[in-house]
Amino acid sequence: MLHAFVKQLFHALKNLSPIVGVVLLFQLAVFQTLPPEPVSIVVGLFVVAIGIALFLLGLELSIFPVGKNLANQFARKGSLPLLLLFGFAIGFAAVIAEPALIAVAEQAQQISEGRVNGLTLRFIVASSVGVVMALGVLRIILGWPIHWLMIGGYIVVLTVTFFAPPEIVGLAYDSGGVTTNIVTVPLIAALGLGLASSIKGRNPLTDGFGLVALAVMVPMISVQLYGIWVYQFSQATAVLITDVADNTRHWSVKAIIDLATMIKDILPMILVVLIFQYGILRRPLANKLKVSFGFLMVLFGLYAFVLGLKLGLFPVGTLMAEQLIAKGMNGLILLFAFMIGFATTMAEPALIAIGNQAEEAAHGKLKGAVIRLIVAFGVAIGITVGVYRIITGDSIHYYIMLGYVIVVILTAFAPRYIIALAFDLGGVTTSEVTVPLVTALGIGLASSIEGRNVLIDGFGLIAFASIFPIITVMLYAIIVEKLSNRRSAAA
Repeated sequence: MLHAFVKQLFHALKNLSPIVGVVLLFQLAVFQTLPPEPVSIVVGLFVVAIGIALFLLGLELSIFPVGKNLANQFARKGSLPLLLLFGFAIGFAAVIAEPALIAVAEQAQQISEGRVNGLTLRFIVASSVGVVMALGVLRIILGWPIHWLMIGGYIVVLTVTFFAPPEIVGLAYDSGGVTTNIVTVPLIAALGLGLASSIKGRNPLTDGFGLVALAVMVPMISVQLYGIWVYQFSQATAVLITDVADNTRHWSVKAIIDLATMIKDILPMILVVLIFQYGILRRPLANKLKVSFGFLMVLFGLYAFVLGLKLGLFPVGTLMAEQLIAKGMNGLILLFAFMIGFATTMAEPALIAIGNQAEEAAHGKLKGAVIRLIVAFGVAIGITVGVYRIITGDSIHYYIMLGYVIVVILTAFAPRYIIALAFDLGGVTTSEVTVPLVTALGIGLASSIEGRNVLIDGFGLIAFASIFPIITVMLYAIIVEKLSNRRSAAA
């Protein structure tokens, strides 16, 4: 166990090195200064690495085996209603307490002056994910091709976007992106892979992936429909939002509160697993001690990860965004957006976990490290395009619609084995590392540039970070397939 932890820690430190490199490059070469409290930042990054290592080890001991075993047991039981109910429950429970969604909902309520209700927004998104999880489970059981669901779904997304008010479009696409985090993604992926592995005639690579993609897509539709209702058919309701943060609290009190919040975020999913395992299946968990230890590792790993972000990454991200905006050099802002997009994605624990799962399911056809590079490149392009849109003040409608038109066209031509995985990878890029930095950058830019509306222009960067990885992964698969066919023909 200790050897595995050290190996994961070394791997995490290597993955975080691009972020350190970007920060040092800009601080020393561009701003010619060091950030304040550099020791705190270094300690924070090391704590992030420890958190990632604990989290990934905990996943292997708890969430992955529990999710796959539950899926296998339900498949053997042969009860479709129970499987669909489990899919809905795990989807709703995973998202309703999602910290990134809560943060986005609160920001949207505050910026819209109460017109968008934060709690209503969270229930709409969580219910959408619950429904779509049930639909995704049904797809795996019946063997529906994922590409038809994705093409049809995004045609609906684009149609609704055409009629949606500009105030809600960026928020809706961001709401779809933040439904997936470093806990929910592995659990959802484990459920899909477990079902595909236990049903005869299903392939884990082509059928097991895709649940994350559906969990990202459907909230985009439901939130835009909510926005159409709010902005066209209802009256604004003022909602007073208070800041409950108390900066005078001792660091130890804050640490206890953060840990309690983390337990609250994970508890709904654990309760769903226990209720279905003991209350419905009436079977004990296999390796209870090992699974319990794994869940504790996930909890403390996630806690260390978030604590390290607060110590290291968040202060640096905020400081550099302010420095870049103060310099007023658009080229530097775009370069920073590209480099920080690439660096943060390479450090995403959820992407690392899914990359490893994809490599295992593909039996040598795909490499996890290559997948991560391609996805990170896609996120970097997406965030750069999104920042460019904020700088120029162009409408987000046209950028988003064009992006998904390209996605739909590529889906029709991409190899079938890559489609579900490509859409899932678009969802896992928007997690605990990327979302806070990207959201802060978007709102900071929209607040600082004259003539920009924070609600219309500040949101949307997360959406760009989701679209472009789908494009780059599909293009990679198409190119590899064509080169392979040429080699086969030449031989």
